[in-house]
Amino acid sequence: MRQVFGFLCLLFFSVPGFLAQDKTEIIQQRIEFISERFQSESIDLTNIIEQLNYFYEHPINLNETEGLELEDLGLLTTLQISDLIRHRKLFGKLMTLYELQSLTFWDLETIELVRPFVRVDDKLDNLHVTFKEALRQGKFEWFLRYQPTVEPKLGYEKVPDSVLASSNNYYYGNSDRYYTRFRYTYKTNISVGFTAEKDPGEEFFRGSQKNGFDFYSAHVFFKGGKYVRGVALGDYQVQIGQGVGFWSSYAFGKTADIATSKRTAIPLRAYTSVDENRFMRGAAIDLGYKNFGLLLFASSKRVDAAGIADSTLDDLEFISTLDLSGLHRTNLEIARRNALRENIAGANLNYHKGLFRIGASGVYQGYDKPFVKDVKLYNQYDFRGQHHLNFSTDYSFNFKNVSLFGEVAKAINDSLSGLSSGWAMMHGALISLDSKVSFGLVYRDYQRDYFSFYNAGFSEGSNTQNERGLYGGIKMKFNSKWSMNGYVDLFKFPWMKYGVDGPSRGHEFLVQPTYKPNKIFEVYFRFRQQLRERNSSLYEGAVTPIEPYTQRNYRLNLSYVISEAFTYKSRIELLTINSQSKGFQKGMMVTQDLLWKPKSSPIDLALRYALFDTDGYDTRIYSFENNALYVFAVPAYYYQGSRAYILLRYSFLRHCDLWVRYGYFLYNNRFQVSSGAEQINGSRKSDLVIQLRITF
Repeated sequence: MRQVFGFLCLLFFSVPGFLAQDKTEIIQQRIEFISERFQSESIDLTNIIEQLNYFYEHPINLNETEGLELEDLGLLTTLQISDLIRHRKLFGKLMTLYELQSLTFWDLETIELVRPFVRVDDKLDNLHVTFKEALRQGKFEWFLRYQPTVEPKLGYEKVPDSVLASSNNYYYGNSDRYYTRFRYTYKTNISVGFTAEKDPGEEFFRGSQKNGFDFYSAHVFFKGGKYVRGVALGDYQVQIGQGVGFWSSYAFGKTADIATSKRTAIPLRAYTSVDENRFMRGAAIDLGYKNFGLLLFASSKRVDAAGIADSTLDDLEFISTLDLSGLHRTNLEIARRNALRENIAGANLNYHKGLFRIGASGVYQGYDKPFVKDVKLYNQYDFRGQHHLNFSTDYSFNFKNVSLFGEVAKAINDSLSGLSSGWAMMHGALISLDSKVSFGLVYRDYQRDYFSFYNAGFSEGSNTQNERGLYGGIKMKFNSKWSMNGYVDLFKFPWMKYGVDGPSRGHEFLVQPTYKPNKIFEVYFRFRQQLRERNSSLYEGAVTPIEPYTQRNYRLNLSYVISEAFTYKSRIELLTINSQSKGFQKGMMVTQDLLWKPKSSPIDLALRYALFDTDGYDTRIYSFENNALYVFAVPAYYYQGSRAYILLRYSFLRHCDLWVRYGYFLYNNRFQVSSGAEQINGSRKSDLVIQLRITF
């Protein structure tokens, strides 16, 4: 293993080349940002990818935009956007994109970053189209996807019906995943479509799934009117403020890019993903008059939950657990399906003028049965009851070279033990001294008795609850070749958490110098240290001591283009964990990627070979992988072995794209992969994706 590692290190440093950052690379960075925050292999980021793909196909006209589309793009700070608008007012319309270099807060790197998604044009966009023109100029897309399970798993073994009916160790359905999506879109103004998915292990047109797919989603969405700015029917998502009070989709966390510390809310958008929880189902309307806006939304949908009947209270049923997995394969999972109805109604009144915004919101969330989870010391302030109210106020404005933003929220729970409430707030600033130096500051204070089911506020934990912290980030450009990003985050948890039997604190810091001598070559080094306090696994007596738990990540990443068609990438990543009770643990991963994308060929190819060696699951390393469009692969590499995949895309008949991807993990000295129903007897774990897209 050491010899192979040495050879790969030599290869990493010895091959000269160049890098060209394109749409795929930018999207990859965004997916990696989110995956690093959530540490998950199954996050659905369809909406984020759709946004960048749309602006790639329909670039934003910098001579006409008032900034809203540029905020939606998510690649620019509000200071850079206001700098552009100010320049247009003073000097008129832009002649070329590279005129942007004369702006205070823009540089060549920023221009290259957004260049695929913007344009400079004197032509006005046609805002008024007829129904026939919308149909003719719109886009129809149909996706068909098939993902079989290659190696047999114990949960799919054939057993007698009596065993299947009495056990939760076996699945009712086959091991394949099916997915289909049909959608019509006209720019970002109109969207009509449906999505359906069956997960592995779920039945299909029989048993508990006589209607076919396990999950169906449909929507009708309109955006762009003067007074009716947006309408959504069916499934949709709502984003408000900075994500403290209400935010029904995912958002960026702490990353090497300080700009992601500020949320850019898209109030209303169509839902096209397959996450079976983080969306609204009902109707919403976004109204506007001059500089005022009013968003109204209502949702009612069934969610999975475990119920307990109480015979002493006239057979009243309580809900003890919410199941957010979206899986319905076993008796237990099928019994929890759609056991609880979730009702949501909300309003957001806002005022905006240019890049100044202020808003106030109120959201009600209730269930048709009381929610009463088991009471433990760490969760005694969590929501219990049937009704929940959340009120919030958010703001965002620019003052010279400073962008200020924040949100304050109040939660009121009508719990079974009486009325309870808590506060949460976050305030931040992005400060640009010039195009070479920028700072970011975020302070947050989320009380232990504050609760919100749908949120994405800036935080260290997984929720905007029981946390207080101060974040400071910096972005510096020393010269045309060298730059550095970094941040420090100090946080504490005033109350207990899961796995931490007392108040705790910690810190996280990251530094990332980047060497980019030109737009076609880049190498960066990243060091990140995270210190948290957790329960010790070694102790005597009744009191569990808390000990520091330190994780350090080291990454060296190089990317370049061998030729116009070939792009090569290489990464070395090391991870160490140290605690008193578990001692010192480590993990290592080396990946080599080759992308072949000739302009004149209908075929694209992506290859990866990786080696990894970790002491266990605790030292797992997540790594983004290329996949078919709207398929997200961020697997965890752990134990010891190798990983390889090949992705082929073939475009044919002008309207069809076919993706085929095969990958596998090959583990050393392991004859069993996973456990329980997911157990594979052997040392190989494979994955296969076949997807067809038809556009017209």
